[in-house]
Amino acid sequence: MSALTVSQDPDQSWDDLVRFWEEMEWPEGSKVEIIEGIITVSPAPAPRHNVIAELIQRRLYSVIPGDWGIYQTLAMAVPSRLGMLVPDLVVAPRSQCVESDTHVSAVVAELVVEVTSKSNARHDRISKPAAYATAGIPFYLLVDRWAPDGPATTLYGEPRGDVYRPLATAKFGEPIKLPAPFDLVIDTDDFPLD
Repeated sequence: MSALTVSQDPDQSWDDLVRFWEEMEWPEGSKVEIIEGIITVSPAPAPRHNVIAELIQRRLYSVIPGDWGIYQTLAMAVPSRLGMLVPDLVVAPRSQCVESDTHVSAVVAELVVEVTSKSNARHDRISKPAAYATAGIPFYLLVDRWAPDGPATTLYGEPRGDVYRPLATAKFGEPIKLPAPFDLVIDTDDFPLD
C-alpha cells in the first residue's frame, strides 16, 4: 500500500494546515505528515522497517546522555518548509519534548533517522533532508533499503540552508560511524534485506 495525499487549499496558512492535521481523525496506525505543505497519510511501516529502526535505537541508547530520549512517533514542525514530519527515530533532549501535546519544533533534535519505504523513498531522500537541514538538525541518518545501487546507509551532517553534506555511506553489511556526541559505530550486518 502506498501513501495517500490529502489536498489542501494552497492559500491556507501554516496554522490552518497544522490545525487540520491535529483535528482530523486519521486511520489508526497510519503515519500522517505534512510534507512541503501536503498532508501525506502512510500505512504503518513493514516489520523489516521496524526491525532496522529498533536495531539502531538499541545501539543509540548505549551512548546518549541520560537526559536525552529516542522517540519513534515524535512529530516535528518545520514551518519554513511547510513540514510536520514524523521520522522513524528522533534523538533529542527529553526536556525539549514536552512543550506541546501534538508536536515539537524540529530544532530540538540532535539526530533524525529515516528508514525508506518503497512507496515514498523520495520523501526520505529529498524533501525531508531539506527540511531537517533547514531546521539545523546536526545529523540525519538515512537507511535506504531501496537505493538504486543496493541497500545503503548514509550519514549527513553540517547543514547549510536546506542542504546537508554527506559524511559517510555504507552498504548494508558494512559499519557506519556516527561522530561526537555519539561516537558510535552502527553495524548494518543485521539489517534485514527485502
